Amino acid sequence: MVNGKYDVIVVGAGHAGCEAAHAAATLGSSVLLITMNMEAIAKMSCNPAMGGVAKGQIVREIDALGGMSGLISDQSAIQFRMLNRSKGAAMWSPRTQNDRMVFSNMWRNTIELNPNISMFQDMVNELVIQNNVVTGVKTAMGFTYEARSVVLTSGTFMNGTIHIGRNQFGGGRMAEKASTGITEQLVSLGFESGRMKTGTPPRVDGRTLDYSKMEEQAGDKTPGLFSYMSDKPLETQRSCHITYTNPQVHDVLRKGFDDSPMFNGTIKSVGPRYCPSVEDKINRFAERDRHQVFVEPEGWDTVEIYVNGFSTSLPADIQIEAMQLIPGFKNAKIFRPGYAIEYDFFPPTQLSLNLETRAIENLFFAGQINGTTGYEEAASQGLMAGVNAHRKITEKSPFILSRSEAYIGVLIDDLINKGTQEPYRMFTSRAEYRILLRQDNADSRLTTKGYELGLASEGRFKKHQEKEKAIKDLTNYIEKTSIPPDEINPVLTKKKTAIVNQKYKFKKLLSRPQIQVSDFDDVKTTKPYLSGLSVDLKEQAEILVKYHGYIEKEQEMAQKLEKYNNMVIKPGFDYNALASLSAEAKEKLNNIRPTTIGQASRISGVRPSDISVLLVYFGR
Repeated sequence: MVNGKYDVIVVGAGHAGCEAAHAAATLGSSVLLITMNMEAIAKMSCNPAMGGVAKGQIVREIDALGGMSGLISDQSAIQFRMLNRSKGAAMWSPRTQNDRMVFSNMWRNTIELNPNISMFQDMVNELVIQNNVVTGVKTAMGFTYEARSVVLTSGTFMNGTIHIGRNQFGGGRMAEKASTGITEQLVSLGFESGRMKTGTPPRVDGRTLDYSKMEEQAGDKTPGLFSYMSDKPLETQRSCHITYTNPQVHDVLRKGFDDSPMFNGTIKSVGPRYCPSVEDKINRFAERDRHQVFVEPEGWDTVEIYVNGFSTSLPADIQIEAMQLIPGFKNAKIFRPGYAIEYDFFPPTQLSLNLETRAIENLFFAGQINGTTGYEEAASQGLMAGVNAHRKITEKSPFILSRSEAYIGVLIDDLINKGTQEPYRMFTSRAEYRILLRQDNADSRLTTKGYELGLASEGRFKKHQEKEKAIKDLTNYIEKTSIPPDEINPVLTKKKTAIVNQKYKFKKLLSRPQIQVSDFDDVKTTKPYLSGLSVDLKEQAEILVKYHGYIEKEQEMAQKLEKYNNMVIKPGFDYNALASLSAEAKEKLNNIRPTTIGQASRISGVRPSDISVLLVYFGR
């Protein structure tokens, strides 16, 4: 259908665009999803994996709210691992290795099965804007679509340039053309734009690798799941492998430095600090004689391998020569070389916390256009933008998550209030309330909110309620139950911790770091209750008991800071009128336009003394 009218138009069908379209449509909006390539919906352009440190928490949060990334990750998984098991529960992070094609196909099926979503393959090269309100889009084929709101999720496509050695050509992804027009239009309207860089490694033929020279990295013996709605963990898994570069590899790579766009000035934009190219790693960390290389399969039914840790934009011949010196890669054949890509983004300080642009009403940005990197970061922004695009046109208040409610809240708050000078990636260290924001309790934190929004289904909400009751019952049981010493001591001996000579509360036993709830699965007193309970249920109850004091303290801290978030700053307030504010604070506050004192306090460059001035003025 061409020249139609919709409630919401979503531009781009990557991870952000798919979540945005699904969210808005599920809430009741008629949605048009426009993409340049319908065969590449939710394509895993880089590594075929979801989750990881802090990113796994985000996927769980998306799922808890009613988004689809978690469920589709489970349906397309070829391996599951819970990272950081050796650390505290706040650091545990789920990760799946995925079948890239299945993941994309599942997302396409999800989009096609939603009756409120229409799709069209075309390039959007202009926004229709009237009186600073977006009213639609125009496409390269000459079609105009009307909309009450637009969500722009352009990924790496806006004026994208691909670099391989001294060769460069336009493209948003290998073999896919760049998009043009929108950056120039928005800049003409007063938006600030910038350039960022990311990269991807070569893909190789797995049949040509010698895995005997690598370390196997198998999935968890008892694999978990991302989605709270999934119930079938993997029965079989594909292993990844680890190998290492060496000085010989580094010497070959250095031969290509003169032709590297990273070093010869061709690439002027900033790449992701925490995922540098291999040439950047050996240049910055010259003292290290090796770097990890993760050998990751791209799916069940393909021999294609993703060489994680070997991202590069060096000439293709250098890539091949160096790679064949890595243990296990002597006879490696490359399917396609690695490359770097530069693309346009818009500093996210130009947005409100609902991801709507402040300059153009009803226009929302989500994903890499906001300076982030990662499927998970993009998907979460897409979900929030889709929800808020729907809520804006239905005259409902914005849906905003605080920093103490979700990593999604931390992500968006960081972007809007601090901006970013490099591709933003989520880490647990970015969250001040990470004991509250664990991967295990995302549903406890967010499913009720998702249900009240209309995004989480009735079935999901009922399942959540049942789980909450089961956790509450189990924690009560742990707190009240005493176990005799003759039943306790075999467990304590096995765990190499001091035995006891009297009855002990189950709760007190769990205060020992070595002891877990599951250690008492076969103990006479507790077996009748614990038998049949899921591993996840026991783990979550155990965390609540073990870390009760820490959880309470963080909740108290969050509540104290919440009072600042409830102190509203009236729209259009003139900060220049407050002589006591620092010059930097005036500039930042006038630019970002915070809605609360809490938000103002988190803006980079705004000092505690500036907040004190605002508190006095607004009559603390």
